[in-house]
Amino acid sequence: MPYEKLEITTPAPVLSWANHSLGPEETKMAKNVASLPFVFKHVALMPDVHLGKGALVGSVIATKEAIIPAAVGVDIGCGMSAIKTAFTAEQLEGKLKKIRLDIEAAIPTGFNENKDVEKSVSNWQHWDDFKDLHRGVQDLQGKAMKQMGS
Repeated sequence: MPYEKLEITTPAPVLSWANHSLGPEETKMAKNVASLPFVFKHVALMPDVHLGKGALVGSVIATKEAIIPAAVGVDIGCGMSAIKTAFTAEQLEGKLKKIRLDIEAAIPTGFNENKDVEKSVSNWQHWDDFKDLHRGVQDLQGKAMKQMGS
């Protein structure tokens, strides 16, 4: 599938496989992301790319010496953190699948949730803000409480 290089001036080029023209807000967002100092080579826009928060949903942002788990929105990668460990690639050779499976068994993902609400989660000061969210998610506070902290 052919791509086009967007005609915008940025430190890293933006290559687009989008099946539509970008609107002004989408173009601005692509330009902002392509101007980040840690973008590696280029930003790629997939065919279904559309406006997000922070970055375009459907954009691929390879980075150098940086990780941005929540680049495309406030929920994608929410609460993720990266830590540097003392392990080397050689020490982990052949063990990554078991480590991943152990993590997945201990941490609920997707639509799963903890059995109980963690005490620190119950004490979070912003649960009152749920009343200000879109009506379609206001009744999900209980589920959010069981997912937070996982």
